[in-house]
Amino acid sequence: MLSIYNCYIDRSDILQLSDISGKRNIMMVISYDGKRYHGWQIQKNAVTLQEVYQKALKKVLGYLPDIKGCSRTDSGVHANMYCISFKIGSPIPCNKLVLAINKYLPKDISALKCIDVDENFHARYSCRGKEYIYKIWNHQIRNPFLDGYALHYWYPLDEYKLDMMAKNYVGKKDFTSFCTFDKRKVGDMTRTVEYFKVYREGNLIIFKVKADGFLYNMVRIMVGTLLRNVRGRGEDINTILSLKNRKYAGPTSPACGLYLNKVFYEGLIL
Repeated sequence: MLSIYNCYIDRSDILQLSDISGKRNIMMVISYDGKRYHGWQIQKNAVTLQEVYQKALKKVLGYLPDIKGCSRTDSGVHANMYCISFKIGSPIPCNKLVLAINKYLPKDISALKCIDVDENFHARYSCRGKEYIYKIWNHQIRNPFLDGYALHYWYPLDEYKLDMMAKNYVGKKDFTSFCTFDKRKVGDMTRTVEYFKVYREGNLIIFKVKADGFLYNMVRIMVGTLLRNVRGRGEDINTILSLKNRKYAGPTSPACGLYLNKVFYEGLIL
């Protein structure tokens, strides 16, 4: 017998259910500390979040469904909310499924909730927007408890000036200048930024941005450009946007300060 807390399912029954996987479409919300992972997507020679999550899910179900993640995340990036969808035939109630997978996940990954969704729901393609935050520890003395969780930036920062500058990102614009190009196919570089706020909580400065989508490294480059420009360097943001050339934007900020904070879907309150 396979014990899933208070839900008992025979191992042979689970294996039979794998033949009819796909009856239920499940959306699961997880959070994770990305410090020791090389992003979400499986890689050949590195430990990733998808790999660890899949192993835990397979231990619960006895087979591995096709898993869809809401986005790719870089090495060292964290998530307060990350959404995954997959289709299963198992009758396990959602609350039991969350408890069961948490039993097999490491302490730096946690399943928060899951819900049954429409058969056409896809964690990535059904997404209508995402919110990221970026954390900076703005003090001359580093905080050892924030190592790997916030950028240590010792120069004094004016959060009000940063907030005003960040407003130039808001709107439907071509963000070619704020994208790192790799082997991925270059598509439409237009994104709509709903808001970009910068505020201080003690010695922590928080950058918060919501958009209908983000390009590769977009948030980290946006933050890096603000940090450069607030010191009176480089072209202004509107000029950088118009030039559509990565070389005019600022450096890519380290991954440690970045968190996927919220994921938005039509008709779903998470």
